[in-house]
Amino acid sequence: MRFDYLEPHTIKEAVSLLSTYNGQAKVIAGGTDLMNLIRTKMIKPEYIVDIGHIAGLDYVKYGDKGALSIGALTTIRAIEMSAQLKERHPVVSQAAGQLGSMAIRNVGTIGGNLCNAAPCAETAPSLIGLGAALKIVGPAGERTVTLEDFFTGPGQTVLQRGELVVEIQVPSQPPHTRGVYLKHSVRGTEDLAIVGVAAIATLEGERCRNVKIVLGAVAPIPMRARNAEGKLEGKEIDDALIENAAQAASDESQPITDVRASADYRKEMVKVFTRQAIRGVVPTPMHRAFCGTG
Repeated sequence: MRFDYLEPHTIKEAVSLLSTYNGQAKVIAGGTDLMNLIRTKMIKPEYIVDIGHIAGLDYVKYGDKGALSIGALTTIRAIEMSAQLKERHPVVSQAAGQLGSMAIRNVGTIGGNLCNAAPCAETAPSLIGLGAALKIVGPAGERTVTLEDFFTGPGQTVLQRGELVVEIQVPSQPPHTRGVYLKHSVRGTEDLAIVGVAAIATLEGERCRNVKIVLGAVAPIPMRARNAEGKLEGKEIDDALIENAAQAASDESQPITDVRASADYRKEMVKVFTRQAIRGVVPTPMHRAFCGTG
């Protein structure tokens, strides 16, 4: 297939090109998703706008109050290996490390992974659980959209004509906030997720607050398992509560049957992996006694 290749060097230029060729142009950065769609003729763009040469959009940095900012062109591998993220937001680097092969992580970008809006995207659940928002630039200026509200359907987002995601913003978290991301797939990290689960909570003594359980690959978009969260919020966690929350997450999920797994299997795996994720975040009294932790 033939298309015109456009290479803006500033955000302003990229926005102008996307506005001019609205509906006819596709954005490329790492290209790990887009080029596959073009090769398989699932999309046929007339223009490719390569934003990979825009300077200053590949960074991981923290503000004075602990808020995290990640440039949209930061590679998945850079996020996986970031010493800052491993120390302060390990659930983010953990999720990045489970995305595809090393070759894909080396070139794929966080902005591209999110804007592709695949229901099984590994980076979305943990970021949603942390309350992330996206900084978007377009013809009308800047706006911010929470990541939870960014996705509207498989491959669909709230981006309007000429708009571009330039930054992922994560607010500072309360002390003693912990998170876990787990992925279930057929062939390990290189395969698409059959189920993804992010669990995040703030530990306050024996109780947990700010509970977030976010599911991937089991609904049209990454989804909060709010009923499951409610089972745990403000509670002193024990095995019975974990089991109730895991069942609630399974009941809330909306999976489909496809070539990788049946809907029933996915629901069962939501239960299994939600249980494991919660246990990874909130040790139960029995676990603390067994491990000798206080």
